[in-house]
Amino acid sequence: MTENRSAQNGHRPANEADLIFGNGRVYTVDARMPWAEAVAVKNGKIVFVGSAGGASEWQGPQTKIIDLNGRMMMPGLGDVHNHHTRGGQLDLFELSFQASISFDDILALVKARAAQTPDGEWICGGIWSSELIARLGTTEAKAALDAVSSGHPVMLRDDSLHNRWVNSKALELMGVTSATPDPELGHIVRDARSGAPVGLLMEKASAIAEQAAVKSVNDPLQRDIASTQRAVEILNSYGVTAYQDANTTLPMLQALTGLDRRGELNAWCVGSLPIFNTLTGTEFFGEALIARREEFRTTHVRPDFIKLFMDGVPMTRTAAMLAAYRPDENGHAVVCRSFLRLPDVVHWIVRAETLGMGVKVHCAGDAAVRDILDAVEIVRRLRGEGPMHHIAHASFIDPADIPRFRELNVVADLCPAIWFPCAITVANKAVIGERADRYWPNRDLHAAGALMAGGSDWPVVGLPDPWFGLEGMVTRQNPRGGYSGALWPEQAIDLATAIEIYTRNPVRAMGLGHLTGSIEVGKSADLIVLEKNLFEVEPNRLSKTKVLSTWFEGRCVYGE
Repeated sequence: MTENRSAQNGHRPANEADLIFGNGRVYTVDARMPWAEAVAVKNGKIVFVGSAGGASEWQGPQTKIIDLNGRMMMPGLGDVHNHHTRGGQLDLFELSFQASISFDDILALVKARAAQTPDGEWICGGIWSSELIARLGTTEAKAALDAVSSGHPVMLRDDSLHNRWVNSKALELMGVTSATPDPELGHIVRDARSGAPVGLLMEKASAIAEQAAVKSVNDPLQRDIASTQRAVEILNSYGVTAYQDANTTLPMLQALTGLDRRGELNAWCVGSLPIFNTLTGTEFFGEALIARREEFRTTHVRPDFIKLFMDGVPMTRTAAMLAAYRPDENGHAVVCRSFLRLPDVVHWIVRAETLGMGVKVHCAGDAAVRDILDAVEIVRRLRGEGPMHHIAHASFIDPADIPRFRELNVVADLCPAIWFPCAITVANKAVIGERADRYWPNRDLHAAGALMAGGSDWPVVGLPDPWFGLEGMVTRQNPRGGYSGALWPEQAIDLATAIEIYTRNPVRAMGLGHLTGSIEVGKSADLIVLEKNLFEVEPNRLSKTKVLSTWFEGRCVYGE
């Protein structure tokens, strides 16, 4: 084993380390020295990686020695795509449940929540399963929700975060009636006979409900600050020390910056500023938001991306697919194309690159993926090399487009972690048939040299649990069970590659690769200690991984 002595130039250091982690198995995710025995930290940065003997040279009277007791240490994890404020809000203030529960169970939870909620307050939360869409789109379902809500307005989000289920009181406060037209790129599901809204809101129609619910909150900023702080605590508990919020609104930036300036933000956060009015119903977006981004830049808050939506999601036939969907209930073979025209996409990519920003684009369908790759190719021909751009949910991809990710320097943003049989894959298969089995070509992307970065899309999958996703990446089976078999098992990848997808790769995609993501001298001391060595665990036990402690810039922010 070699030792990294670049910080000491072969001499005993003049200054002692603040911390020395020793007596462990340190997996560095640094190909030059994958394993080490000890790590020394000073002023929040790594100053030594190597042997126990080498680390002792950094020990002084004030150095704190941390005995790893033979346990595995590795870099803090990255999450390239989540909705952190929404996740923290769900945990602190809303009704939270797993997408696996039944229609009747949801009603029971709403009834119990209504009994504890002050009069007039909204009941918001989720996450309901896409498999319930057909059942929720009926007047009977709305009547059932009305019956248990005790007069409270109710808004529940689905497992894609693109759709909402609301009751009659919520529709009243939203001002939605039979005469209300569908918003652009949205759909209010209606009763076939009367035309009355049944309470199911698709895509941009969801924003109407979100706006109405926000208006009922007395102090939205304080709620966002509390939600953001709680979100980072949850992320830290899973070992995440750097993340990219995928749809960062002005209130989120205000909350993040306020926390960081008080020294209370224990993670790196990269923001993605929405160009258009989003599913959250934000009233501040596009050039107006971009123009203010530097107001909110701090050491740990980096508003360096813009966000575009090219399509919706397959289960509601709103993802842009190259081939038609199965016929709908009216016998129509639905064809969905991208929301944005190619010239508009090219404009925004050029605009972002001019500002030194990247672009994160929601693309759930293979046609949307191709459109973005085409747009990036046009920009590359015009401008040459530029910032990395992200295709979020790089899940349905035509085989001919896979090599283009590397050729065009486009990141495959892998989220949410559903590359195994689950409710969403079942819902997909119902509308696109056997094509649903060719979902998440992870091995092919890796073989083609694409930069693959892991993300959670939290709270889409309930919790931002990277270990759940990592196991599924290796096995292609559902870590929680309940769904038999594997999804496209030929696309499984090895553990070492999966670890890179959750450590080095996300932060590189976010523009933070020089700061964190591996255990190397000069990088931030963002470290985690695990209960067990991942390389000694059976693949079907990886999701059970427990993080004992998380360290951010040399400070313990979770655990011991």
